[in-house]
Amino acid sequence: MAVSAGTHTVASCHSELLNSLHHKHISRPTNFSIPFPTCKLSLKKKHEISVTSTDSIDTRDPNSLICDLCLHGNLEQAITLLNAMKKLRIHVEEESYITLIDLCERKRAEPEGRQVYSSIKDSTNQLSIKIGNALLSMFVRLGNLVDAWYVFGKMSERDVFTWNVLIGGYAKSGYFDEALSLYNRMLWAGIRPDVYTFPSVLRTCGAVLDLIRGREVHVHVLRFGFESNIDVNNSLITMYVKCGDVCTARLVFDEMPARDTISWNAMISGYFENEECLEGLELFLNMLDCSVVPDLMTMTSVISGCEFVGDERLGEMIHGYATKQACGKDVSVGNSLIQFYSSIGACEEAEKVFTRIRSKDVVSWTSMISCYENNGLSEKAVEVYKKMKMENIEPDEITIASVISACASLNLLDLGVELHELAKTTGLISYVIVTNALIDLYSKCKLIDKALEVFKLIPNKNIISWTSIIHGFVINNRNLEALIYFRRMKLSLLPNSVTLITVLSSCAKIGALVTGKEIHAYALRIGLGFDGFVPNALLDMYVKCGSMKTAWNQFNSIEKHIASWNTMLTGYAQRGQGQQAIDLFAKMVKSDLEPDPVTFISLLCACGRSGMVEHGLKYFKIMTEDYGIVPNLKHYACVVDLLARAGKLEEAYGFIKKMPIKPDEAIWGALLNACRIYRNFELGEIAAQHIFDLNVSENVGYYTLLCNFYADNGKWDEVATLKKLMREKGVIIDPGCSWVEVKGNIHAFLTGDKNHPQGKEIDSILDGFYEKMEEINEFDDSKADVLCGHSERLAVGFGLLNTAPGVPIRVTKNLYTCRSCHNFLKFISKLVRREISVRDTECFHHFKDGVCSCGDSGYKPKNSP
Repeated sequence: MAVSAGTHTVASCHSELLNSLHHKHISRPTNFSIPFPTCKLSLKKKHEISVTSTDSIDTRDPNSLICDLCLHGNLEQAITLLNAMKKLRIHVEEESYITLIDLCERKRAEPEGRQVYSSIKDSTNQLSIKIGNALLSMFVRLGNLVDAWYVFGKMSERDVFTWNVLIGGYAKSGYFDEALSLYNRMLWAGIRPDVYTFPSVLRTCGAVLDLIRGREVHVHVLRFGFESNIDVNNSLITMYVKCGDVCTARLVFDEMPARDTISWNAMISGYFENEECLEGLELFLNMLDCSVVPDLMTMTSVISGCEFVGDERLGEMIHGYATKQACGKDVSVGNSLIQFYSSIGACEEAEKVFTRIRSKDVVSWTSMISCYENNGLSEKAVEVYKKMKMENIEPDEITIASVISACASLNLLDLGVELHELAKTTGLISYVIVTNALIDLYSKCKLIDKALEVFKLIPNKNIISWTSIIHGFVINNRNLEALIYFRRMKLSLLPNSVTLITVLSSCAKIGALVTGKEIHAYALRIGLGFDGFVPNALLDMYVKCGSMKTAWNQFNSIEKHIASWNTMLTGYAQRGQGQQAIDLFAKMVKSDLEPDPVTFISLLCACGRSGMVEHGLKYFKIMTEDYGIVPNLKHYACVVDLLARAGKLEEAYGFIKKMPIKPDEAIWGALLNACRIYRNFELGEIAAQHIFDLNVSENVGYYTLLCNFYADNGKWDEVATLKKLMREKGVIIDPGCSWVEVKGNIHAFLTGDKNHPQGKEIDSILDGFYEKMEEINEFDDSKADVLCGHSERLAVGFGLLNTAPGVPIRVTKNLYTCRSCHNFLKFISKLVRREISVRDTECFHHFKDGVCSCGDSGYKPKNSP
């Protein structure tokens, strides 16, 4: 089929496209004319007209004077003359009213327009078609649909222009059902639609995604003979792509006898909107083959398509083409290019485009800020924002949200609060994208209560709002509240996969196995059980909650990625099940999956906690020689821990001294912990000094380790000095907290908690155990465990009181389990014949019949009595 393609300049194509996108919903038909009398006064004499009172009016031809004043834009004088004529009861002709109404419409002068309308109502009860149409056009342009509807009802006759104006007015104001209803009434009234009717009605069908009604209107297009009209066909294409029927849109496009740039743009952008980007890009190439010159809208659409498919080479080619067509420096094309380069992580290229844009708008600045923020360059995002402020560019809601996200990444609370205030001042706080970013900011800055304040003020919370506050609770260790808010969210919204992953991490942190199983079942019911990272999140939850059998079933039921294998390996490592970890690694290798650095960290850790020194050293060698993985500090720390746990302290120290990279606090901490276990004070002192030299001023764990090391060796002065140093540096140790799940409900216990409703019963049952341990000389409330808190004892006591005999008790703790508690729980498991699981910050302890799965490796030398 031949395609009509005239020669267009980029500017003319751009003009046509803007006329299409921002077209008045209804335009006056070309055959409609308003007769104006010829002005008898010269321009010079017109400027001399001055109507200040009714006494000075020239009554010879006042209607001509009104027309002359309106034609030259003197609305104020024309209104004054109209009022004078009304006061003197001089007849105002229809043409005078029409010219006044037209001028009010062009000047958007609503008070004057209503004044003219009031004058017309005083003079007649019925409106002629000419005055009625003029009033309708004015009121629709001013957005006053109430008076427009009243005028419509007062008109003695109506033509197609009348209906077109009102249909377009309702559609433009978002009253789509009313607009379509008016179209049906128009047909019932016997009015034949014209080329201005169908574009407006079809745009309305596209807006409400009503494909069935859109097809009906398509039938009307054919019935009334407008199938060859280019504007109508362009509207049909737009309607179909908006409703997702790209195939029919393409049929309309292919059958058009002639196409303009708008036709090509509608079809190309339609493909991109429906995620058929390859077809859109192919049609763009066809457009070039047909010698149709793309305009700015074409280029922005095609660049967005490149962004969606992530084709860097094609995007660069389109960039080069845009530059040759002299539109590469246009702000809309430049903004699209910045977003494209941002999507592929090419921040330097995005920056080059940004600097070349001549007249940057707020979208340009925001796109550059988002580019840096989305690619982990938050510092640069903040710098660009500061430059934007210096250029006096007013930010929009996306700017504010992007910079707040950067502040959250950098922990820049002061700037974040400043942006919060700016959002409130400018009214941008009403945008949910801004409030969601603020929730994330305050959560990451450990101000979860402030985040909760922002959340509660959001009138229409979306899924991101709920997910953000739930995630905020999780990262601030308020996991019970995370579960509460998840349940509240389900009352009004369905969660997405991100929400489920977040709340499952909360279950994993506090060992909420029953709740996690409920969420698993719920995820399957809503069809998200196998979506994205949800399967791995479920696997992680089962592993951390100690249900390895269920974890294994989950592992075998999902598509396995490297993260799945690593999660299972970590589970075995936490339990000191080295042989199971080795067997699983062998299966992983047979599956032709390449292990990554995390795989070997888990494998080395499993070997270390199982005393499998030779195996661990072998895998460390395999990692470098067979897989080419360069060891990092975590790998070296695992090897040091592997040797030190086995009592090979000097060998571990020698390994540290031979490391090719400087050891960090984790490596020295592994050695120090082993020195504590094996009572090697001299080597422990060396490790402790290195930890101090590394200035771990905010790491609570190392202070705890040091305190326990000195306490174990009776160095109480050093313990006191350390505690004083902690106070001076503002290092705060979290109070010991343990969680136990009983009958599907999570119960939390803080160190020394005396306010629990069953506190007396719990103390009573624990005292009974203490007495029995003293009777056999096993009670050891060690003074050395100075920073434990012993909260797990309360949790276990509560579990024993509220569960049936034989039911396993699972506890999760936020601190390290001390030797005294470890021995205490071993004794209870033997006495009451219960399985007790405690997951602390170090490993997973499974107590059964007086034996712990960790083999007591972290509490005393294995060769000691």
